Amino acid sequence: MNQQEEVFLREAIQLAKEGIRTGQGGPFGAVVVKDGQIIGRGCNQVTSTNDPTAHAEIVAIRDACQHLNTYQLTGCVLYTSCEPCPMCLGAIYWARPERIVYGCFHSDAAQAGFDDHFIYQELEKPREARRIPMQQLLRSEAWTVFEEWIAKTDKTNY
Repeated sequence: MNQQEEVFLREAIQLAKEGIRTGQGGPFGAVVVKDGQIIGRGCNQVTSTNDPTAHAEIVAIRDACQHLNTYQLTGCVLYTSCEPCPMCLGAIYWARPERIVYGCFHSDAAQAGFDDHFIYQELEKPREARRIPMQQLLRSEAWTVFEEWIAKTDKTNY
């Protein structure tokens, strides 16, 4: 890691500190960088916004995408104070940054009370064996929406 990358990761760590000190949420911070400039910032805001998806990485991705006026983070790097959870990792893959740089491991987060290992375990289980029951209904009716999408000629693929 070069010195500039350390500056960006330290900014993510500082956002995590500020977030907990101001009561915004848990101890996580993230920044999105493009061409050597921070274009998105976020700290965990789960408890202050009553939004379980307001993790630092997602807040930073939303901020960066607004700044860039796009839904893709092509050419960007995400710096985050901790290895992303499964939800954030999914969002990161959809946003498509070049890479991720993180501080702590998810095992470190688990020691602080943020253990996401059960989610990885749930994903490995068959749908009918998961903790939260899942029920499939109206597949053929729901499929008509995909048919409409497939036939749409002016769509934006992502």
